[in-house]
Amino acid sequence: MSTPTEEEAVKYMLQIYGNVTREQVEAMSAEEQKQLYAEWGELNRTPGLTPGVEMDDPATATTVRVDGGQTLTTDGPFVETKEALGGYFLIEADDLDAALEVAAKVPTARRGGAVEVRPVVER
Repeated sequence: MSTPTEEEAVKYMLQIYGNVTREQVEAMSAEEQKQLYAEWGELNRTPGLTPGVEMDDPATATTVRVDGGQTLTTDGPFVETKEALGGYFLIEADDLDAALEVAAKVPTARRGGAVEVRPVVER
């Protein structure tokens, strides 16, 4: 694992965990939806941020495990959770504080969700 010098930006993955469903967003007023999409648009214009992808509902997932050479699949997420991974971003930031500042701007974080910020290991 390489250690960045002080001049180098560090890449962080911002994993977005939320509990707001697509149906809940669709039930918002047109004005609320417009505001939400404007917040996401502003976030996507953040310097150093690489937009990721939005994940589909956890109920559409299939979990794969291998036990004793046997592949086992389970429909949906393996555990029940209040928050599910909804998507991610990558950002190059000067330091953790700068990455946390961006994470605080994620609309999901202000709507009851959470954003996990983790450095990316570059080899």
